[in-house]
Amino acid sequence: MIGADAMIKCLENEGVTTVYGYPGVAITPFYNSILDSDIRTILVRTEQNAAHAASGEARVTGKIGVCAVTSGPGATNLITGIATAFADSIPMICITGQVKSEQIGSDVFQEADITGAVESFVKYSYLVKKVEDIPRIFKEAFYIANTGRKGPVLIDVPIDVQNATIRNFKYPEEVNLRTYKPTVKGHAVQIKKVIKELSKAKRPIICAGGGVHLSGAVDELREFVHKYRIPVVTTMMGIGVMPTQDPMHFGMVGNNGLAYANRAMNESDLIIMVGARVADRAISQPDLITANKVLVHIDVDPAEIGKNAGPSIPLVGDAKHIFKDFAKQEFECEHEEWIKTLEEYRDTMGKKRNPDKDYVDPAEFIKLLSDEMQDNAVYVADVGQNQIWSCNYHIVKDGRFLTSGGMGTMGYSIPAAMGAKIGDRSRQVVAVCGDGSFQMSMMELATIMQHDIPVKIIVMKNNYLGMVRQYQHFTYKDNYSVVDIKDGTPNLEKLSAAYDIPFIRVENMSDAKEKIQAFLKEDCTMLMECIVDPMDLV
Repeated sequence: MIGADAMIKCLENEGVTTVYGYPGVAITPFYNSILDSDIRTILVRTEQNAAHAASGEARVTGKIGVCAVTSGPGATNLITGIATAFADSIPMICITGQVKSEQIGSDVFQEADITGAVESFVKYSYLVKKVEDIPRIFKEAFYIANTGRKGPVLIDVPIDVQNATIRNFKYPEEVNLRTYKPTVKGHAVQIKKVIKELSKAKRPIICAGGGVHLSGAVDELREFVHKYRIPVVTTMMGIGVMPTQDPMHFGMVGNNGLAYANRAMNESDLIIMVGARVADRAISQPDLITANKVLVHIDVDPAEIGKNAGPSIPLVGDAKHIFKDFAKQEFECEHEEWIKTLEEYRDTMGKKRNPDKDYVDPAEFIKLLSDEMQDNAVYVADVGQNQIWSCNYHIVKDGRFLTSGGMGTMGYSIPAAMGAKIGDRSRQVVAVCGDGSFQMSMMELATIMQHDIPVKIIVMKNNYLGMVRQYQHFTYKDNYSVVDIKDGTPNLEKLSAAYDIPFIRVENMSDAKEKIQAFLKEDCTMLMECIVDPMDLV
């Protein structure tokens, strides 16, 4: 077989069922060989969205997403999607074609040093120099991407290597990398220290991040929380770790989070931070969460522990294993007064809104939408005001909430929703975006229709880049600069018709519930436009 055949064989051995991408000459051997495979190919309309789609699939299925693009501009277009996955620790294999080996460094047509370009935001990258290395490299890449702190791995394959003959193909059964030994089990002494502090604490709280989802530790954490009645707040990436209406759930923390969630963090005497980076969006003042309290930081990546806040008890390991070990410990704790205090905060410190009745109220709309969505539905929020409204008002039942948290990449929701739906067609998938972020990925409507990917798309239309406008409102006293998109936004009804997509417009809340029900009734692609007050704030 040739190298391209070997690449496909490797993907088959790893159980890959879908590859998202965009062909070009330097990757054509790969795409020619994939025709003889059962692996499905999804042609996106711009390479960045191949990575976002692979990310959506990975987050819903727990498997590794795969995308493949050509050299030069194909590879560089992929970069934002790779960085987005890296920031949120999403396991992905990114395959790029490359010019002939002998031409590398000659600045030939469509050559780009992609391994060098992505060095700071991949877990690892490979430039394949010998066709015989393909099985080993692919095996290592999949292992690296999905162990320890998960993330994207890039494999750059020159076209001559793809066309070279490989004899005696054998896919390795195991990986043994001397310099890569991620810690999975938590240290027994540190676990006992955590339990000892938890048994003494009067105001404990767990702050759960995206690492809980990535480790598959949701059930273990919930069981522990309910057994010992420990309140939980989440970061943006941790939304869904607890059902929104669970009595032990007290909302999202951070500068765009809920006031009572932040107050709970500030007034606690013990914080167990699990699977979260203590980054600025969730914890704007790290000193506040370390003063006069015990901070336990649990993370599979030792580099994250102590980076932004010094923990009292560092605990390196996989969250699933650690919570299983917690469950084996015998201890007692009692903090009902603390729970009553937090319940009072939740009842009295909710956000106060005074929406204009002539428009759709995003908060009320998202609550109505949540009520009507299936229990296990996937809600994909884009970036901007729509993201913050979604974080604070979407009600997660048994489903998932996906968004670009670490990088904050506009245009994420539609391609990620495509990948989520392909990953699990049995689940209802809804993408919510603003009219700005929609225009960053509206070309994927073509992909959705070509490949029959029934996703629901909601556009919150306020004719502004709303989050930036809001910042300029407060910081520059309404001196708006380059945020007005009213005259450039397409007529969404006509755009929907161009793609043969059913369209619904919601102008205010008077008939919102009925239109939401019609929107969700059947499992087919639909586009809904919600007219939002241009001056509304998150």
